Amino acid sequence: MYENMSASDSCKDSASKSNEDGVCDVNNKLHNMSLNNTDVVVSVCANCGKEGSDVNNICNKCKQVKYCNAACKKKHKKKHKKDCEEYIRLAAEKHDIELFKEPPPKEDCPICFLRIPTLETGGTYYSCCGKTICSGCEYAPLYDHQGNEVDNEKCPFCRTPAPTSDEEANKREKKRVEVGDPIAIYNVGNNYREGEYGFTRDYKKALELWHRAAELGDDAAYAGIGYAYETGQGVEVDKKKAIHYFELAAMEGNVDGRHNLGCLEEKAGNMNRALKHWMIAVRSGDNKSLNGIKDLYSDGYATKEDYTKALQLYQEYLSEIKSPQRDEAAVADNEEFRYY
Repeated sequence: MYENMSASDSCKDSASKSNEDGVCDVNNKLHNMSLNNTDVVVSVCANCGKEGSDVNNICNKCKQVKYCNAACKKKHKKKHKKDCEEYIRLAAEKHDIELFKEPPPKEDCPICFLRIPTLETGGTYYSCCGKTICSGCEYAPLYDHQGNEVDNEKCPFCRTPAPTSDEEANKREKKRVEVGDPIAIYNVGNNYREGEYGFTRDYKKALELWHRAAELGDDAAYAGIGYAYETGQGVEVDKKKAIHYFELAAMEGNVDGRHNLGCLEEKAGNMNRALKHWMIAVRSGDNKSLNGIKDLYSDGYATKEDYTKALQLYQEYLSEIKSPQRDEAAVADNEEFRYY
């Protein structure tokens, strides 16, 4: 399998033709050097074999081999072409394995221990303790140690009273940012993007915070960065970067990033890839992706079995998130506590 293959393994397999290709001789030489002295890395021209720090003209496509100058790169082009194309193919294959595998599970509600719904109104983040509470537990009444119902304007988890002003809420969020809470950092970035809750609109500041949150593991931050590059909010429009960040979000389990990838593939005419993205998003509870698969089926790009499977996956998701308490909350306030 390719995922267990290194560049040096590939070269060993083709050692018999190393004099013709050149690139495998070079990679083997570099590999052996790294084994003999891990502190020394010497660049070698894939065409003429020259060594030195000035050998830094990299193949523009595979970026795996170096040359001492443009003339050597041009001279070696035909010999390198096959290896170059094979490396790109295998790299794309490996990338797809990572891209389309099942994303990691999300954390459950810390109170009822049920899966937190994907829909934004299915849960709320509390900056007092840094916990995300599901809509059912958020709506449920609170009781004291004697069983008496108490004021519900408190955090369902740590019982901290709700903030009474935007200024107080911002102070709490700031404390969470200072301790490196990725959700709080992402939320402050959103406040800068929207220019709300006392924040001045600043797209660049929002991006700066989203990058920090993403590095700390917040998948929604990756999706936010991708959307910024797709629409040009604070940056120049760059579709390749948008896809890159949507992919990072999707691989971490973000359904918006996954859904957006499906939409981009559909626009590009890659219906099979769109279907694969949307099927994963449906399993994570994305109703938009379910409708996307329905449209693919109606247009003849997906089979009846595909659509049936999507419906089954969505039902499995609903069975994992439904509870009488969440239903009660949704009925009490159809929008604020709606969870599917």
